[in-house]
Amino acid sequence: MKIADRISHITGGSADGWGVYYRARDLIAAGERVANLTIGEPDIKTDPAILEAMAASAASGNTGYTVGPGQEPLRREIAARVQARTGVPTNWRNVVVTPGGQAALFAVHMALLDAGDVGLYCAPFYPTYPGTIRATGAKAVAVPTRSDRAFQPEAAEIEARAAGARTLLINTPNNPTGVIYSTDTVAQIAAACVARDLWLISDEVYDTQVWNGAHVSPRALPGMAERVVVIGSMSKSHAMTGSRIGWIVAPEPVAEAVAVLATNTTYGVSGFVQDAALFALRQGAAFEAAIAAPFHRRRDIVARGLGNSPAVRLIPPEGAMYVMVDIRATGLSGAEFAHRLLEQEQIAVMPGESFGAPAAGHLRIALTLEDGALEAALARLRGFAEALRG
Repeated sequence: MKIADRISHITGGSADGWGVYYRARDLIAAGERVANLTIGEPDIKTDPAILEAMAASAASGNTGYTVGPGQEPLRREIAARVQARTGVPTNWRNVVVTPGGQAALFAVHMALLDAGDVGLYCAPFYPTYPGTIRATGAKAVAVPTRSDRAFQPEAAEIEARAAGARTLLINTPNNPTGVIYSTDTVAQIAAACVARDLWLISDEVYDTQVWNGAHVSPRALPGMAERVVVIGSMSKSHAMTGSRIGWIVAPEPVAEAVAVLATNTTYGVSGFVQDAALFALRQGAAFEAAIAAPFHRRRDIVARGLGNSPAVRLIPPEGAMYVMVDIRATGLSGAEFAHRLLEQEQIAVMPGESFGAPAAGHLRIALTLEDGALEAALARLRGFAEALRG
């Protein structure tokens, strides 16, 4: 019996680079005390009021099939939220509700790419990006960015890889780097997409976690709404990772295509989860700010703990729940450093190599431990790095 070739095509024939995470998980299961700073799982749990709204919806009978694109009240609420944030007129028919942001990414690429096309994505990247593109049968091509430019994409790098491309996937505020693409960067990206007639897929799941400057959605730039698809999610903004609920905002033909795909794959999102999301969104900006506040505070803890180290260079963290640090001064690769840090100090961080070649020699630190434990882990990480540097 043979497994379909598309599965090996998705992986690209290489490991996923998450060896440190798997090792840390095994150590924790064996009873070891590990400071786990690997994955972006908020240590904040879903607010009890949201869970009560979910339970009430289920108890009232909203447990049957739902319409593929999502319930109209939730789609209207998402459309209003996006319009208020961007100033771009947004109809509820531009919105499709999906089982999380990852399902949204998959559906959009399936709707926009054919086998043999090229799908671009910026590196460093969230690890599922290339596999999501390859799942369509297309070729995934990375657009590199540079550590010494705070990992801001450049139009020339996009143009150099645009032959045969139909889509470009970006993420700001960014996982894994913690940077926010500047207004100039977003304008350059938009211009390159217009010049090369690319769909621009903008993953904005961290748009409530902005510490410096401002988040600029490319959909808000003149003439871009017709070629931009925005990915959103409740996972980070409302600590609802396990509820698996996200969305796309797109021109209506794209939304309709994604709805067709939903009908033939997920068959929609549970109605009681959609009702909980509607309740959560209606709690407003103050609620979202309270969810984001610990990560802002911990960003400052990292800046104090690592900011002036001779062995660790901090990439200025501007948003999201991560920071990225350059540890090349230690003489080790990111992978070597991370594995040794785990075995010797019981601290788990993600090696930059997990996120693509531009992040080699770096580490991603997730801000998902309570403040005191994070501060203690950073002090040990700094001491470990400085001892290596000598």
